[in-house]
Order: sequence, then structure tokens, then C-alpha cells
Amino acid sequence: MKTLNDHLILYDADCPMCKAYTKAFTRSGMLGDGGRASYQNMPDEVCPMVDRQRAVNEIALVDTQTGEVSYGVESLFKVIGNSFPVFKPLFGFGPFIWLMKKVYAFISYNRRVIIPAAHEVQGIQPSFRLGYRLIYLVFTWLMVGSILTVYAHHLTPLVPLGDPLREYYICGGQVLFQGVVISLYRPAKRWEYLGNMMTISLAGALLLLPVLLIAKFVALTPIICTLCFLGVAGLMFLEHIRRTKLMQLGWILTISWVVYRLLLLIVILN
Repeated sequence: MKTLNDHLILYDADCPMCKAYTKAFTRSGMLGDGGRASYQNMPDEVCPMVDRQRAVNEIALVDTQTGEVSYGVESLFKVIGNSFPVFKPLFGFGPFIWLMKKVYAFISYNRRVIIPAAHEVQGIQPSFRLGYRLIYLVFTWLMVGSILTVYAHHLTPLVPLGDPLREYYICGGQVLFQGVVISLYRPAKRWEYLGNMMTISLAGALLLLPVLLIAKFVALTPIICTLCFLGVAGLMFLEHIRRTKLMQLGWILTISWVVYRLLLLIVILN
């Protein structure tokens, strides 16, 4: 594997995903030793070369010999293409570049709600793009609705099956319900909270996938599937508490989150 020497990649120290994949670059030898640093603590010699706000939004790669700076997918393509030249034609293909830029922006502008920082963040923050946040909410809503629609068949007859689109209605209804609550309680935190809430819902749905996979090969009773669902719901509850504490939102949103689900359960069972 060829190492990209004399380059420094600047990652977000408050982003676990950014820390993980840049560390993988240096550990695997794709970047040289000392080839990564956080933009919060970037070396003085590269400061004049870097657009700090852009580096927060799109990971920056600095050529320490020429001073040239690339951002976002171009940085990643440069590192990967140097180590794996076979991908260079793909990385130069216009439609692929366009698509990857959109995917990168989708993740980057939502990274704080996908995996929040474990402490209060200071300094320059990623720009907020409402369009990308709305796309994230729609994406997670569709993913959660589709997984739970399949899972609902494994809960019968303990839980009535109901309308084929019921899980989509439930998930979308929670966004609207909690959206009203957060708008009345702390409107400035509206999009941050809704993004975090839907990440919790998506994580919960993904945790049910192993149960669905096992159910393809082993006949699981409705009781077992219901217990698994309740266990996941309990983990979601704890994660909701953790994230609302990080956002300094207190208990109101957690209470309303539980109330909504209990009311729906009563309606479904009756």
C-alpha cells in the first residue's frame, strides 16, 4: 500500500466518525505518521492555508509541501486513490463525484445528530442546512417505517396487524407530535432534537434486524419477538434520556415521547 506522505488531514475532534476513519488512514499506512490532526488544534504553519469554516463542514487535506488544500470527498479520494490507484478512474468520473458529494454533505451536515459529542462543544461548528436535516428526517422515517412494517407481522396476534401503513403513520406522527412539543418548549433546539430523536428511532429499528434475520431460519414465537421489541424500546428510552441531557433539554421531551407511545399502544390494542 502506497503512503501519501507530506499531507495532513484535519478532522473534527468532536466527531467520533471523523476520528475513526482518519485514524484508520494513519494506522493502515495510507497516510504517514503524524498525517492527521484535529482542526481545533491544527498546526500554526497550516492555519493560513485553510478555510476554517469549510474545514469544519468538509474535511480538509493539506499538502504541507505546496500548501494546496482539498476538501470533502476530494480529500478522501486523494488519500484512497493514492493507496488504491485502481479507483482513480472512478474518482474522476463526474456523475460519481456529484453523487458522493451529496452523500458526504448529507452525512457531514447531520453528523452531530447521528453521533453527538459527549461534551459541550466550543468554537466553530458545522453549518446548519435545513434541507439536509429535512432529508435526514424523511430518510430515517422511511427506514424505520419499512423495518417496523415487516416486524409487525411477527407480533401478531399479541399486537393486531392493522393498516399496512400504520408504522409509517406512527413514526411520522411522533415527529409531528414531538415537533410541536419542542417548538413550544425550546424552539431553538427544534431541528437538533428532531434529528437526534429520529437517529434513536433508526437505531432501534436496526437492532430489530437480527431478530428478523433469525426469524427467517427459526420459528420465533410472538412472545419472543414482543420481548425483543420491548428490550429495544427500553434501550431507546435510555438513549433518549442520554441525548436530551447532552442537549440540556431536561425531562419534558422524554415524558412526551413516552406519553405518545403509550397512547398509541392503547389505541392499537383496542
